[in-house]
Parts: sequence; structure tokens; C-alpha cells
Amino acid sequence: MFLDVLKNLFKSQPALDEESVQWLFDTYAWALRNFDAEIFFNQTVLVVPSNRYFPGNAETKDEMAHLIFDKVKEYAAIKHWPCRLTAEQSCATQTEKVLISGALRDMNGAEPEFVLEEQRLTILYDPRQVGNPEAIIATFAHALAHYLGSMAKEAPPGVEQNWPQITEVLAVFMGFGLMFVNSAFVYRNVTCGSCKPAAINRTAYLSQYDITYALAIFCVLKNVSAAEAAKNIKKSLRPFFKKAYKDVKKREHELNKLTALKTNKAELH
Repeated sequence: MFLDVLKNLFKSQPALDEESVQWLFDTYAWALRNFDAEIFFNQTVLVVPSNRYFPGNAETKDEMAHLIFDKVKEYAAIKHWPCRLTAEQSCATQTEKVLISGALRDMNGAEPEFVLEEQRLTILYDPRQVGNPEAIIATFAHALAHYLGSMAKEAPPGVEQNWPQITEVLAVFMGFGLMFVNSAFVYRNVTCGSCKPAAINRTAYLSQYDITYALAIFCVLKNVSAAEAAKNIKKSLRPFFKKAYKDVKKREHELNKLTALKTNKAELH
């Protein structure tokens, strides 16, 4: 009896509860069906918050924000989207849909030369975040994932209240998982009234473990080794990431369902 208790005590626990794991795989399947699986498998990269991925210098916070934002759009395969980046220290949200001609996502796309200001998608950012590169990259990626997700042909898995969590996974799907993992536990807004100086970090919706598992799915699908990804993950989450990576690798059934979607193309509707 005592030995059985000890065995159970030291028995390896699952990386994440099964319901959460299945929801994450379902969300990846939704993203692959709606947002060009070919781009994901053949062109999407794991973006690292470094000078190599975000080269260039800027003299002002506004210039740096635009530099970072343009690279985020490029890695997300939406650099042809007409956008307007605006400094705003508020929790205001935008509800418009961006008007795009051609493919929804296109790694080689270019923004139209002439676009009316009212036809540009407005993206707000807090200038205080410029001093926290990982947070501002994640914030930009999450904002763009919100608009991309709103153009899906089918409803995402889960309930409507899960939209912020769904779009966080979509941002990981677009290649920005490292930034989300490394800034997932730094700050959480509850209401707009909670905005304080700590907002230089980002608002996180998924737990650090859920978002880390989502990154593990990305890495396995993209053949990024656990060691290569882990060296860019904050130390406190590296053990969990490695455990999640091993768990994902064992799930052949779920992985096969995702890789079967490789030829799905995303088009505007």
C-alpha cells in the first residue's frame, strides 16, 4: 500500500490537462483551414526577439514602434495590409475590418501605393511598451491576430468568450510564440480601469503553461528542435516546454490530422 502511494506520488504528471490540449490542437486545425496551411508549413518561421529578426535603429519611440510593427507584419505574411499605427495610452479597441485586395496572407505581398486613410486598419500602441521589445512584439502580433481571426470562414473552437485566448494561439501559429511565452505571466488587465504604469508589459489571457504548450505544437509541426527553441525561452518555463514538446511528439493522431491540412489555401470571402 505504502509503495503504491509512493509510485503515484512520483508518477509523471501530464504536461497539461487533456481538455486544454485538445482545444489547442483544434485551434491549430482551425487556423490551418482558414489562414493558409501552405504558408504555415513552408514559409512561417519561429520569430526570435533579437536584432537579427528586428534589425535597424531608430531615434524616437515612434520610429522604433513602426520599425517593429513593419517586421511583425512581414513575419505574419500580412505586410500588404494597409495599416495606421497610432500612439495611444489607453485600452481602446477597434472594431473595423480591414479591406484587403488579393490573398488574405501573402509573404510577397506589398501594401497598395495609394490607400485612403479611412481605409487603413488602425492599430493602437502604448509608447511605454517600446522599452519592452518582447511585450510590444506580442501586443502587435495579438492585435493583428484579432483582425486576421475575424476574417475566418468558420467559427473557432470553443465559446465566444474565448476569443482573446484563441487569437493568442493564432499569434503563436503565426510565429510569435517566444514573445508570448516570455511575457505571459508579467501582467494581466482585468478591466480598462486597471490600466496603470505596469501596462508597459502586455495583457495575457492564456496561462503561461497553455501558451507554452501552444508553442510546443508549433515547434513540432515546424521541426524546430526543443533545444533550439528552449534557449530562447525564459529559464522558469524551459522544463515545462521540454515536457510539453515530448508530449506533443507522442500525439501522432493529432499531428497527422494537422499535417493532412498542408495544402489548404486561405482566400478572402
